[in-house]
Amino acid sequence: MNSEPLLEVKDLSIAFNHHPAVRNISFRIHGGETLGLVGESGSGKSATSLALLRLLPASAQVTGKITLSGEDLLSLSEDTMRRHRGRELAMIFQEPMTALNPVMPVGVQIAEAIQAHQPKLSRKMIKEKVLAAMHEVALPDPELRFDDYPHQFSGGQRQRLLIAMAIINRPRLLIADEPTTALDVTVQAQILSLLKDLRRTHNLAMLFISHDLAVVSQIADRVAVMQHGLIVEEADTLDLFRSPQHPYTRTLLASAPTMRTDRHRPLASVE
Repeated sequence: MNSEPLLEVKDLSIAFNHHPAVRNISFRIHGGETLGLVGESGSGKSATSLALLRLLPASAQVTGKITLSGEDLLSLSEDTMRRHRGRELAMIFQEPMTALNPVMPVGVQIAEAIQAHQPKLSRKMIKEKVLAAMHEVALPDPELRFDDYPHQFSGGQRQRLLIAMAIINRPRLLIADEPTTALDVTVQAQILSLLKDLRRTHNLAMLFISHDLAVVSQIADRVAVMQHGLIVEEADTLDLFRSPQHPYTRTLLASAPTMRTDRHRPLASVE
């Protein structure tokens, strides 16, 4: 692994109207590596991901440093940052039905991601790239479904559409914000398998955000655990699951049932 990280977050703090949401967190992601970011709702995971893309509202106060290949993202102009979004780093959102435009054909929506960064491409070339991306994420019959609308796809297929949109410009960093939460277990496994395949194929680095430790264990190389806006523990995935060091991490693990869980005792609860 290259010693220089692709992404480095240092002393990042986020506040909304001076109420802290993220407090002085630091982490790194190397090329081709997946970092899982876990914690309960409200721990600051999504705010962190939006800060990386500079998509937080104007009311947010952000301090610290976020560098991608040594370039400080927080100091870039908005025009420069817009050119980076979708090309250098891209995001898969949690709920595809709110992320996709319900009145626009899906092929046109994916095409917009290309046109934003490659406006000189011909319509024929753009359509070829869109169809190739739809094939890559294993959507059935892309040529027949190019002009279909989001409501005509299943939940898992809509998530594949968002993944196609995110990878079509070959970003180096993919941010996946709870991408399997709204899916049933079988489809969830398919999406995780797809993301792992894409990571290997394109040497993608990934920040995988979830409240589900079981899901994170299947895809992450390392895990950072957030509580109340702080990263309280970070370790290699196997080490964290075998020997969690922080009481909060131990409670998170104990709150998830396993085949060995005593059904006559209540699960641990996160305070």
